[in-house]
Amino acid sequence: MAKKPDPVYYGEYLHLDKLLAAQQPVSSKYGPEAHDETLFIVVHQAYELWFKQMLHELRSVHALFRAEYLPDEQLMTVVHRLQRVVTIQELLNQQIKVLETMTPQDFLEFRDYLVPASGFQSIQFKELEISLGLHRNQRIAFDQASFYNRINDADRAYLEKLEGEPDLFTCVDAWLSRMPFMETPDFSFWQHYQQAIEGQLKHEEAIIADNALLSAQEREQELAGIAATRNSFAALFDPEMYAEIQREGRVRLSQKAMQAALFIYMYREQPVFNLPWQVLNSLVDIDEQITIWRFRHVMMVQRMLGSKIGTGGSSGHEYLRKTTERNRIFADFMNLATYLLPKSALPPLPSSVEQALGRQRR
Repeated sequence: MAKKPDPVYYGEYLHLDKLLAAQQPVSSKYGPEAHDETLFIVVHQAYELWFKQMLHELRSVHALFRAEYLPDEQLMTVVHRLQRVVTIQELLNQQIKVLETMTPQDFLEFRDYLVPASGFQSIQFKELEISLGLHRNQRIAFDQASFYNRINDADRAYLEKLEGEPDLFTCVDAWLSRMPFMETPDFSFWQHYQQAIEGQLKHEEAIIADNALLSAQEREQELAGIAATRNSFAALFDPEMYAEIQREGRVRLSQKAMQAALFIYMYREQPVFNLPWQVLNSLVDIDEQITIWRFRHVMMVQRMLGSKIGTGGSSGHEYLRKTTERNRIFADFMNLATYLLPKSALPPLPSSVEQALGRQRR
């Protein structure tokens, strides 16, 4: 860095002349300016600025995951930048409260002037979804049909190009799959795991069988549930069964990546696994915050519009409610709780395994 840099003036550095002149209410073209339209513009412009920062962080994380070698110090960088994204998301979720200070009647003063513009046309938000790993085939039917038909040709071409590139989900899946630590000559964790799971399931079956308060129908239903659970565990180790639940859309991760993620979650307190676990947990945090953001928008839109359609032609809050339920990206990591064993049931890792993991997981 130069010792005597050129002097910088605050307003010029931030281009405040352009930034503060970028709020141009359209209501003033048709009569008296709607007072709350400025708030509406400022809030959405702030969203777009924060989307830009989130994309800046995620692009850097993408670049790190695409490398063949990912050392620990870079994992620390990944966690730091992913958590920055989470902190921004928390801020965006709080920002909805500011927008909610506008009443439905205040919004109606200028709403019709915005048609057909809508959040559908936020290219940065679409890029965020795509870069994380949400593509058209994972979206609800309305989203799949309308994702590209409300934007211009240049934006459509840009997003379609992005959909052909590796997303963060794909990069993380590949990173997890490169961790070949399932079996070593002196350690067979998965054999122990399967025995422990089978022991737990048999214990649960015995409890149901001995429960005199259950009717025959209730007992049959409970046992059927345990049988389904046994099949879910079996799919972790059977390639054909796992491929079937992938086709059904019940999981997205590859089998190797799922096993690696499960191993990391169960041994997350081991130093060699703590940073990888923080990476996966940060991705869960991001997915959770997006879901909260969608849900908060469901409530806000219903509060503002009731049952009216959105300015972009969607069914308003009903559309947003469905995206909250369906448009998840890293749900597989959240669902790992299904397969966890209690700490007391985990075998200790031999020192040879810890040393091997330190070399192999890169």
